Amino acid sequence: MTTKGLQSCGGTRMISISFYEMIGMALIMGFSIYLSFPIILKRDMSARSSILLVSFAVGILVFLSGDIFSDVASGIYSSGSYVANPLLSIIFITSVAGLFGVLYLVENVGKGSRAKDSFVPTRVALIVAIGMGLQNLTEGLVFGSAYVVGLTGLFLVILIGFILQNFTEGFPIVSPFFGRERPKTVYLAGLYFIGGFPTIAGSLIGYYYVNPYMNILFDGLAIGAIIYVLIPMLRNLFRQADQAKLQSLVYLGLVVGFLAGFAVNAV
Repeated sequence: MTTKGLQSCGGTRMISISFYEMIGMALIMGFSIYLSFPIILKRDMSARSSILLVSFAVGILVFLSGDIFSDVASGIYSSGSYVANPLLSIIFITSVAGLFGVLYLVENVGKGSRAKDSFVPTRVALIVAIGMGLQNLTEGLVFGSAYVVGLTGLFLVILIGFILQNFTEGFPIVSPFFGRERPKTVYLAGLYFIGGFPTIAGSLIGYYYVNPYMNILFDGLAIGAIIYVLIPMLRNLFRQADQAKLQSLVYLGLVVGFLAGFAVNAV
C-alpha cells in the first residue's frame, strides 16, 4: 500500500472520524509485522532455504527502495511537472546522503580493515529495522492525515494492504540471521518493534499535523538506510551461495521477493 495512494485522498479535513478507530487500525497495521515471527523463529533451516529466504528479503528491500522513491517523486515533481522542487530536492538528497554517511562513519572510523569487511548480523539487522521503521513512519504520517478526510469506505482495502506489506517487511529485518546462530527471541522482537511501531507513531502525528517536508525527510532517511545495508547483504549472500553452489537460488529469490513486494503494494 503506497503512501501515494493515500495522498490522492487528501484535501480539506471536513469529516470527523473517531480518533480511537484510527488508533485501532494503526495498532493492527503496525504490529502486523509480527505475523512473520513464527516463520523466522525456525532454527533448523537448510542452506538452500536460508539462501532463498535471504534473497527473497533482499528482493523486497530493492522494491521498497524504488517504491519509497516513487512517493518522494510525487512530491518533488508535483502536478506532473518535470521541474523538481528545489527545497524538497535538497531535503531528499541531504537525508539520503546524510544517513548513509553517518552509518558509514559509525561503522568504519577508527576500526581496522578486518572490522570493516566483517559481516555482523546484529548490526545489519538493526539498520534494516531502522530503515523499515523510517519508511513505516512516513506511511503512518500519510495514513493519519488522510484518515480524517473520510477513508471509512476503504477501511478493508487499506487495512489488508498495510498488513500484507508489514508482513513482508519482517523478512528483511531478520534475514541477516538466516543460516547463523539466532539471537534471543526478545532481541528479535525488539527489532520488529523498531520496524513496526513507527506506523503507529506516524499515524498519531499525521492525524493532527501534516507536513510534506517531513514525509520527504523520513523517506530519504529510509532509502539511505536501505541502500547502505543492501551492499553487505548482497556480498554476503553471494559468498554463501558460491560456497553452497546455489547461485541460481539467489536470482530466483531476488525476483520473487521483488514481485512479492509489488503484488502486496498493488493491493
